[in-house]
Amino acid sequence: MPIQLFDSLERKLKPLAPAHPDGVFRFYNCGPTVYAPAHIGNFRTFVVNDVLRRLLELEFGADRVKHVRNLTDVDDRTIGQTQKEKRPLAEITQKWTDKFHADCDALNCLRPHVEPTATGHIREQVDMIEVLMEKGNAYRAPDGSVYFKIASFPAYGALSRIKERELKVTNSAFDADHKDDIGDFALWKAYKPEEDGDVQWPGPRTAAAGRPGWHIECSAMIKKHLGETIDLHTGGVDLLFPHHENEIAQSQCCNGTTFARHWYHSEHLLVDGTTMSKSKGNYYTLGDLVEKGYSPMAVRYALLSGHPRKQLNFTLDSMHAAGSALATLRAFRTTLHASGVTHDVFAPVFAALQDDLNTPAALGALFSIINRKSVEASAASFDRVLLAFGLKLDAPAPRANVPADILALAEKRWVAKQAKDFATADALRQELAAAGWSMLDRKTDYKLEPLKKV
Repeated sequence: MPIQLFDSLERKLKPLAPAHPDGVFRFYNCGPTVYAPAHIGNFRTFVVNDVLRRLLELEFGADRVKHVRNLTDVDDRTIGQTQKEKRPLAEITQKWTDKFHADCDALNCLRPHVEPTATGHIREQVDMIEVLMEKGNAYRAPDGSVYFKIASFPAYGALSRIKERELKVTNSAFDADHKDDIGDFALWKAYKPEEDGDVQWPGPRTAAAGRPGWHIECSAMIKKHLGETIDLHTGGVDLLFPHHENEIAQSQCCNGTTFARHWYHSEHLLVDGTTMSKSKGNYYTLGDLVEKGYSPMAVRYALLSGHPRKQLNFTLDSMHAAGSALATLRAFRTTLHASGVTHDVFAPVFAALQDDLNTPAALGALFSIINRKSVEASAASFDRVLLAFGLKLDAPAPRANVPADILALAEKRWVAKQAKDFATADALRQELAAAGWSMLDRKTDYKLEPLKKV
């Protein structure tokens, strides 16, 4: 069956398929603003998109998917960080770009095929703004900034279903002195020395020097790297309005055609039942969780444990559950080998993933299969499932010099301990000791060491 994904614009499930004659599926998701480390709420969206990317490649072929994800390296927050640290913009953003890449690699997220930056596409953004000004969709403000005229795009609000009254309330906090209407949004911001420091570029014709507004960068990057119409645009639900709404308006007015054929948004992550914030003490980066002893793979598993379109409540208990689940998967993997099995016992797992990326149902189907008394499956078919989820089942301790039979015993003991079957766990520990190995339990995994000879 084809991949069915909920479309945020049409409010219904729709199949995913490439529309371009070359058969390549064009896929864009909004990336991070690189001024600080990304938190686990950000990574929920990136991990979900990674599973979607993997599923698309399994469906269409790796060479028939083109994935673009941007880096926002100039906006109010990045510039604010340069002012705070008194360091060049490029130095600040490169530091946090490197950190983001390291975290993505640890979480086993595939790198996008193209990862454009806002500062690397100033010319493309200026070109789009000039077209919008020529068409009457944008205007120069008295201070030299450029704004998009909401009234020029009657379809504005179709994605978010926002009404005119709500739009005015939402935008009421913004300075309306230079706008024709309070709902209009900035395409280009005139340079302000006290705020921008040395960050500025030549602006569109008739406009002042300055920097692009936040929304125009995605439209310009998509047009350059994917074309005027893409197959799928994704992001967190927090970007649905105003960012994605604004992308549609400026892109369709500039290009005169449909911007994205499909929109998909993942929901917010809660921590301990509430929104994440440093003041509440429930704000976590990947680094924070690794310092607490949790593995990046356990974090990835936990982030996939809830339906992407529903809020997920993240807790440290869920990290323990994730560690136990990974141990079960590792133990199961040791029982498999190359075989002549041709039927796909894991078909229900893929059916759940293809049905609106239902990761919890897919994981449930996987463990239902694993928990059967007898499973006839090949290692290759199981590895295909792991590939779709992006789960790496590396041993929790270095495997060097650990015999396969010892590792299998350790995995069985770990699963028994997580299931609170302490009698079995103790018996397996004694079996390990008799074989000359000690097993040290940690928060989400264990360590194996050979017993010292007396």
